[in-house]
Amino acid sequence: MTTLCLASASPRRLALLQQIGYSPLSVSTAIDETPLPGEEPAAQALRLATAKAGAAAREQPAALILAADTIVSVDGKAFGKPRDFPSAKGMLEALGGRWHTVHTAVAVTRSGRNAQCLSTSRVQMRPLDAREIAAYWASGEPADKAGAYAIQGLGALFITALEGSYSGVMGLPLFETGQLLSTFGCPPPFLHGSS
Repeated sequence: MTTLCLASASPRRLALLQQIGYSPLSVSTAIDETPLPGEEPAAQALRLATAKAGAAAREQPAALILAADTIVSVDGKAFGKPRDFPSAKGMLEALGGRWHTVHTAVAVTRSGRNAQCLSTSRVQMRPLDAREIAAYWASGEPADKAGAYAIQGLGALFITALEGSYSGVMGLPLFETGQLLSTFGCPPPFLHGSS
């Protein structure tokens, strides 16, 4: 039986895979996530997910590797994880009161075979005042989230509308992930009774 490895230390991605029945081995990868000059947010997400999968495949060559990357963008500007409070404040101010785009790329690799897909969603966030931003930062939630918010956590209080994939905005689009894993002979476990 093939081992499924999630190339991520994200507890959210692990929980999402477990939600649909998988029991992956979680492996952390370290790659350079610096955007390339002129790189579009969607292309950046695809490149980083593919790089994470490749890095994990070098560590676990016999495994089926799944990796993902999420980029939040507004007006073509990509927002990754905030470096500090001023960074988070700038992101939340830019996102507040308008629609933004969330690109989550998923990459799967095994034995030299690679495939990727991209989930793109639109999210509308209400305007946030300085007190709310400071309190949200103090909660600790925004620190490791693309765009400095978590739709599945306290950040849900700021989201007024969503067009697309809720799980994709969380960091792993489940429809696309299930489809991609199925093409590698690893459909959701409930469909064949094992993981």
